[in-house]
This record gives sequence, structure tokens and C-alpha cells, in this order.
Amino acid sequence: TKDMQIQEGLCILVQEGKITDIVPDTTDLHDYKIINLHGHYILPGLINMHVHLAGSGKPQKKQRDNEKLVNTIMGSSLIRAVAYNMVAGFARDELLSGVTTIRTVGGLGDFDTRLRDEIKAGKKTGPRILAANQGISVPGGHMAGSVAIAAATTADALKHLEKSKKENVDLIKLMITGGVLDAKEKGVPGELKMAPEMVRAVCDKAHADGYIVSAHVESPEGVRVALENGVDSIEHGAKLDDDMIRLFKERGAFLCTTISPALPYALFDRSITNATEVEQYNGNVVFHKYVGVSNSFAIYTATGRSAELAGIGDITGSIEKGKMADMIVTAKNPLEDLRALRNLEMVVTGGTIIDHPKIRKRKQVEAELDKFL
Repeated sequence: TKDMQIQEGLCILVQEGKITDIVPDTTDLHDYKIINLHGHYILPGLINMHVHLAGSGKPQKKQRDNEKLVNTIMGSSLIRAVAYNMVAGFARDELLSGVTTIRTVGGLGDFDTRLRDEIKAGKKTGPRILAANQGISVPGGHMAGSVAIAAATTADALKHLEKSKKENVDLIKLMITGGVLDAKEKGVPGELKMAPEMVRAVCDKAHADGYIVSAHVESPEGVRVALENGVDSIEHGAKLDDDMIRLFKERGAFLCTTISPALPYALFDRSITNATEVEQYNGNVVFHKYVGVSNSFAIYTATGRSAELAGIGDITGSIEKGKMADMIVTAKNPLEDLRALRNLEMVVTGGTIIDHPKIRKRKQVEAELDKFL
């Protein structure tokens, strides 16, 4: 909950990957394998609501031609296989970092749904995946030709929607405005790219088919177009005003702020991020300020609240009877210091235990983040 507090003297009973009960530690447990946490802290697995598995998150020394790179990757069966294994490795990194569920919002071909299914089948190690596969952009739009297709017409967009259905995606992703990385001038990272009528047509068809629609948006105009035409979640967003809040409420939509990539671009020294002056300027245009909340609210946002918004609140996001056993264990109390989440004693995913997970860390990034914690 958003007001979570430490509870002691309890046992979490797990069978076949699900939490069957939470009982006092005086309960007779002779039928169970007992795992003693020795005074450590257990909390729900984290949920990352905005992931592009094609990227590692490592700062690049210079911007690449993503469309050309993706064409090269997808044009060769050998390179495609290497790329798929790389994507699977990035997903595994998420899990070993304590993220037991991810929501992908633009990827390479059908890699995300394919990986989702292999993880479900036990063929790969990784988090639960809610997958969008390739997003829908427009020629010259955000991520067009890389992790999104470039739909020149509404008919093209609807054709891709049918393709996404056949790939059994979990959600649909639109690229409605430009982004920080593809803006060529200062002050235009959220330039409207997708026509309102295309947004409306895709949302209407997606909703009729049972999908929610997520949209990349980085300007007030983009937020208005997205919400007025049926989008369910705004990714990144823009500075809120009363009219925008009204539209969110009327639509029943939510905002996924994606602070983790935005904060480095806006606030880190450019020698760390390798961002250009234009990119950092535009990062600050999009990312106005971050909001101080309690550690408990931050953890709630990254667990139960995100599960609810993603539509899986009945499956995961909290340690409750009937939910999946998705949990992480820390030696120190994250309610006192969120940095406790950097060093995990254990990750539990659907009841499967990964003891003392090891993952390569980016010390330089951690040191920069410490300045803002």
C-alpha cells in the first residue's frame, strides 16, 4: 500500500508459484520447505512500466542511425538471432535487478512477445512481460523504422494493428509526438507528428479488439490530441495544467512519467550522458522537475500501483493471498533508504528463487543518481 509499514512475525506460504496464505510464524510448517530470511526485508517485485528491450540504457558516445541499424539486424537471420539473445539478456538483467514484471512499449519485430512466451514456458529466465512489439509511428516520426513502423496513412496503421493482433501483443503503442533524441532543434522535442484522426482510428479499433493504447507524448498539444482521441496511457508527458488534468480524468487515463531516462538527460553532466547540448536542452523542456514523495509511496508506485494501472493488479504487485509469488529481499530497509534496492539478497519470480543475484552495475550512473536521492 502507499502507507506500507514493516510487519514482523509472519510467514508467506507459496505453492505452485502462488501465495496461498500469510500466517503467523508460530504456524506448524512441517509440510513446507522453510526459507528463513534472517531478519531481512521482503517486498513485492518491482514493475518497470516503460521498457524498450532493444536498448541497454548505456549512454552512447554519439547518436546512431537507428533505422539503418535495425534494417541491418533484421535483414540477416544470423544477426537477428544474436540480437534476440541480446534482448533476452537485457530482460534477464531486469529480473536480476529485482524487476519481476516489465511492460514493453516498442521493440524489434516480434521479439518481445516471443521472449514473453519463452519465459512463460521456462525456456528463458526473465520477468513477466506485457508486450507491445513494434509501435506505430509515422514517416519522420519518433522511432520510425526502428522500434516502430512508419504508417503513412491510417490504413497502414490499422494494417499494422492487425499484424500486432496476430502476434498476440498485450497492448498497442503509438508514437504521437517527436522525442528528445530525434528533435533537431531546441524547444521542439514534443512536436506533433501523428494526425488526430489516425490516433482516433487506431484507438477505436484497438479498444474494440480488447487492447489498451499507450502513447509516446512529450508536449501539451500531444497530450491533448492523445487523450481527446482515446489513448489510455501517456508515456513521458508534459507540464500539467487544469485542462490536461480534466482530460485525464474524463478519459480515465494515466501518466507514466519515465523519470529514470529523463532525469539523467536533464540533470547529469553531459560528459556522463554524452548528450548533445540540444538533447540536454530538450530534456529539460520535457522534464520540468521531479516530485518529492515518501519512500513508501515510491515503492508502492513501483509495485501495487503500477500493477493496477497495467491491468494485472489481481495477479501481482503486492504480497497477498492468491497473487503470484513475485518478491524481492533486501538486507537493509528500503523504506529508510531506497538504495537498499541496489543490493538484493534474493529475487522470487512466480515462486522460483534466485539467490544472491549478480548483475553488472554502472558505478558512474549510481554516483550521479546519489546526488538526487
